[in-house]
Amino acid sequence: MFSAGLPSSACASAVRLSRGFHASARSSVSVGDSLPDLPLFKGSPGEQVNLAKELTGKGLIIGVPAAFSPACSSSHIPGYINSPKLKDAGSVVVVSVNDPFVMKAWATSLDPNGKSGIRFLADTHGAFTNALDLSFDSKKIFGNDRSKRYALEVENGKVKAVHVEPDNTGVNVSAAEKVLG
Repeated sequence: MFSAGLPSSACASAVRLSRGFHASARSSVSVGDSLPDLPLFKGSPGEQVNLAKELTGKGLIIGVPAAFSPACSSSHIPGYINSPKLKDAGSVVVVSVNDPFVMKAWATSLDPNGKSGIRFLADTHGAFTNALDLSFDSKKIFGNDRSKRYALEVENGKVKAVHVEPDNTGVNVSAAEKVLG
């Protein structure tokens, strides 16, 4: 197969290496996984939220690369805020690798009266995002690793469905109309 004059050990190594490459992005978070038992922050560093303990019923976690970024602010999150099916999703949170003050300001800009009921939470150091294996290297754009764009349907602290954008930042599989139906 790969022989082309290579020793058999080199062929075996080439086969093992080729198994690690995929045309589409992979996500380690899977259906049935428990949510990470890690703090997120709402509004200020003093307001900790632990989704593993709080999402005991039906819920939805929407991950975004950055608050105030164009796609996040113009289509992704507004799609959820304006969806008539949002009320059927249970407890809904938006998570971004940002500070809690930015997330609070972003929530106010998108949902000034909080009518949607969506909570905007900061993953200040990306620990929650990394625990889900949903971070990507975005240093050239945002200066640090950020969250892939995703939506996780959860129930009783366990992942029921995973919707991760294959290119990390597009708005397709994690869009409200696809996730909420």
